[in-house]
Amino acid sequence: MNSRQIQLQAFGRLLDIMDDLREKCPWDMKQTMQSLRHLTIEETYELGDAILDNDMIEIKKELGDVLLHLVFYSKIGSETNDFDIADVCNEICEKLIYRHPHIYSDVVVKDEEEVIQNWEKLKLKEGKKSVLEGVPKSLPALVKASRIQDKVKGVGFDWEESHQVWDKVQEELAELQVEVEAGDQDKIEAEFGDVLFSMINYARFLKVNPEDALERTNKKFISRFQYLESKASELGKPLMDMTLAEMDVFWEEAKRLPKK
Repeated sequence: MNSRQIQLQAFGRLLDIMDDLREKCPWDMKQTMQSLRHLTIEETYELGDAILDNDMIEIKKELGDVLLHLVFYSKIGSETNDFDIADVCNEICEKLIYRHPHIYSDVVVKDEEEVIQNWEKLKLKEGKKSVLEGVPKSLPALVKASRIQDKVKGVGFDWEESHQVWDKVQEELAELQVEVEAGDQDKIEAEFGDVLFSMINYARFLKVNPEDALERTNKKFISRFQYLESKASELGKPLMDMTLAEMDVFWEEAKRLPKK
């Protein structure tokens, strides 16, 4: 791997290129934090895809794209004299030092759970009124539910045993079924949300990341459906003209294919 000196030189090179682009490139000159926001989200999802695929070459490329955006925002901040990349780096360094007293002070912890609990307590000392203030409002609902549960766990609001969580899932499923039979769409939606929230909580107790688990199933379904499409194409028959029984034959074939 590269030495620290070479790493710093590479980072300095990126800063120099950013300066050039901001001064000379019509597209880069035009960008604002607001115009970059949706692109940053896209780049983050692309990094997430590469991580799920465990593709180290793509992870390296996508990390570069995300890093570019961080440098870009910092450059824009420096132009308004609000902050620059040094301020950004120093801010996170100070936060890490403050929130790791077991490393940079004399606090003793026995395991990662105590680290998380201390982290949340320190955040409250910083002036936050709720442990949930750190959960972004714009997070996708599934990820948000997972983060909410992680946050409240950090202050001791949690079930003691996994079977208690599973019992809660069963309770919510029963309540959902009552509303399904009653036919009240608004209450069905509310109870369905409770079921999902409980399942996400159960996933945490199983040490399963619900986002990763669902994406794994998405990829599996896409692969099988595309196999079905390819077989239909070989027959010269549009899917819409096939019966469900005919499609199911190829679906079962797809399920027996070796996993990639």
